[in-house]
Amino acid sequence: MGDGGGLARFAPEVRVVPIPGVEIGRATEADLDGIMELQAANQPDRGGMLSASVSRTSVTQMIRERPLIVARRSGRIVAFLMNGTREMNDDVPIIRAMLEAYPGTTDSYVYGPICVKEEERGKSLAQIMFTELRRLEPGREGILFIRRDNPASLRAHVKMGMREVAGFAFDGKDYVVLSYVG
Repeated sequence: MGDGGGLARFAPEVRVVPIPGVEIGRATEADLDGIMELQAANQPDRGGMLSASVSRTSVTQMIRERPLIVARRSGRIVAFLMNGTREMNDDVPIIRAMLEAYPGTTDSYVYGPICVKEEERGKSLAQIMFTELRRLEPGREGILFIRRDNPASLRAHVKMGMREVAGFAFDGKDYVVLSYVG
């Protein structure tokens, strides 16, 4: 497959976690369709809570340039944790609004979205993927937002050690900005 225009820098690393049949690792371009399918299935118009849809082009860029973390069961994507630089998110109005509310440190990155397939929820996948991202980004600040009306996600992220640093409104909804250091 070659280096995929930069993939050699982030060679796939698979870590078997204590969830039978689940592997955690960096996404490759072979995971792209599964990531896009899971993201689409969790959009608000399909009953999901994701606040934005990341384009295929942007996800490909994240795979090449960032440690985009995925969970695989039998080779299929069951969860993902995206993250990107500020520049990668310049075209996403809600992220611009978040960064206006809380700009973070100069080398901070945008955490998320994170998405876990419905039948895989409650198995600590979010925590395991977050731990892997922190391992790969030591000492760097991650910034994220969560809709205030999503208490399950807020509880999970606070439990992972994130702290509320700001709030903002966007498109008629209230959001909480959280931060952590890897």
